Amino acid sequence: MFRFNLSYFLLTLALIGIEIFIGACMHDAVIRPYGGDFLCVILLYCFARSFWDWPVLPLSLGILVFAYLEETGQYFHLADKLGFTRPSLMRTLIGTYFTWVDIGSYTLGIGSTLALEGIIRYLRLRRAGTNQ
Repeated sequence: MFRFNLSYFLLTLALIGIEIFIGACMHDAVIRPYGGDFLCVILLYCFARSFWDWPVLPLSLGILVFAYLEETGQYFHLADKLGFTRPSLMRTLIGTYFTWVDIGSYTLGIGSTLALEGIIRYLRLRRAGTNQ
C-alpha cells in the first residue's frame, strides 16, 4: 500500500504554504475562517495520497469524518477539557469554536477533491482509450 507519489507530495507542500500564508497574513472575514478549513481537508487528502495508494472515496470520506469529529470536539470545548491553555499549538490544532459553516467548508473541500479526482480519472481513461 505504501507508494510515494511526488505530485501529491508537491501539492501537499504547496497547500501547507498557502495555509501558513492564510494563517499569518489573512485577517479577513472569509478566506481565513472558511478558506483555511476548505483547504485543510484537501491538504490532508494530498498528504495521505503522497504516501499511500488508498482508494479515493474511502480516503475522502475518512478525512471528512475526521474533520467532522474535530469540529464536534470544538462544540464540546475539547481543548479546554484537555487543559490546553492559550496560546498552545494543540489548542490551535484542536480548535476552540464550533460553527456549521466550518462543516460546510469541510464538505465542499472533500466534494471538490472528489470532483477533481473524477475529472482526472476520466481524462486518464479517455487518453488511454485514444492510445490503443
